[in-house]
Amino acid sequence: MTLLATLDHADADLTACLARVMAAMLKPGDVVALQGPVGAGKTHFARALIRARQGEAAEDVPSPTFTLVQTYDDPLGTEIWHADLYRLTHPDELVELGLEDAMRDSILLIEWPEHGGRLPDPLTLGFEPIGDFPDLRRITLAGTEIRWGAMARLPAIAQLLHRAGWADARLLPLAGDASSRRYFRLIEGARSAVLMDAAPGTTDSYVAMTQWLRHRGLHAPAILAANQTEGLLLLEDLGDDLVARVLESDPALAPRIYDRMTDLLVELHGHAPPGDILRLDGPELARQVGLFAEYYPAAAGAPGKGLQVAGAIEALHAQLAEDMPPVLGLRDFHAENLVWRGDEPMGLLDFQDAVVVHPAYDLVSGLQDARRDVAPEIEAAQIARYIAATGVDADRFRAAYALLGAQRNLRIMGIFTRLAEREGKRRYLAFMPRVWDAIQRDLAHPALAPLAAALEGVPAPSAQVIARIAQE
Repeated sequence: MTLLATLDHADADLTACLARVMAAMLKPGDVVALQGPVGAGKTHFARALIRARQGEAAEDVPSPTFTLVQTYDDPLGTEIWHADLYRLTHPDELVELGLEDAMRDSILLIEWPEHGGRLPDPLTLGFEPIGDFPDLRRITLAGTEIRWGAMARLPAIAQLLHRAGWADARLLPLAGDASSRRYFRLIEGARSAVLMDAAPGTTDSYVAMTQWLRHRGLHAPAILAANQTEGLLLLEDLGDDLVARVLESDPALAPRIYDRMTDLLVELHGHAPPGDILRLDGPELARQVGLFAEYYPAAAGAPGKGLQVAGAIEALHAQLAEDMPPVLGLRDFHAENLVWRGDEPMGLLDFQDAVVVHPAYDLVSGLQDARRDVAPEIEAAQIARYIAATGVDADRFRAAYALLGAQRNLRIMGIFTRLAEREGKRRYLAFMPRVWDAIQRDLAHPALAPLAAALEGVPAPSAQVIARIAQE
């Protein structure tokens, strides 16, 4: 067992806040052992955790000192067992109490665990009163690194929420993005916020880009509190109306929504980009598209094909795109990362990897979406809308749009293949036919003939090809 983290000088509110944070992390089969003397705060912690899991259906949570065990229904679908083993006379009594069976598919909170013998890989919380401060305690978290290592983040999260005035909030996990970041919604009465839990020291780019966007009137979520050393940000909650969900529930809104997306890019591109971020010029675009040749052709049964793709893209970029001043590109500008707010400005998400790039790049990202079909007439209308609003050369912009669309989509084919082969994430393979169709439309532009030639012999992602990649 390894010491994972320590929370010092925890009063009753901070102790309960730690419990609420942990409540969002626990899953069926987890055993939490609560150790410490009488009055150290074990039951207070367990009570806060159980009530956080239950949310609006929260019950009274009495101490199980005399009943030994209390069970609670969890609206999230997991039963919670709260046990006090102080009066247990022999470890064999665990079987009689039903705790051994409960350890398979319930969440167990066990006070005085040392009276019950050896527990299977628990997370152990130690509660130690602090000398002359009877209302304060030191809380230690210990367990095996492989199972419980992520819990080392909890004290820092609890301290941030406590300091920011969100100690009483309930945390609910939110769907994450393709990175290792985790997101939680905080709910307290009528107010809510979002917690971003990223790797320590990795939020600087997000904070800098948030400030850049907000100073220019673009609606990135406001930062309510932060611990950038630990990689923790408390953010404004923009709600659940992602453009992707709105389009699915009300497809008739698509023309209006895509008009707003294009207008947002026009506004964004009216500002000179920051000078301290990655520039996606021809050589960098060529380097990134190398993922395609590295992974997809061989996985599709055509090893050695597509090796000239990167060189063709670099040469075409020099011919078709380098004459236009670059702009800020949010890089993942699509329906999953935009929040529909009616007549209010669209909310922006996932922009920390912004780049300096040709103006067509983000337009391609929004209109050639790997996850959903965009009607051809909408794509054509938005390209025309952008050209009309900015006054760029129409023919050169359309050629650059086709080139950047092909580059972006070829790279995506490589990424999806790599995710399947190296990480077992096969769900993205279902998007491949749509991405390939977009590539073929882009290659139809006469200016991209050299790129089309570089792709000769590379098979389309047929059902057989996708099955082959999935099996590998």
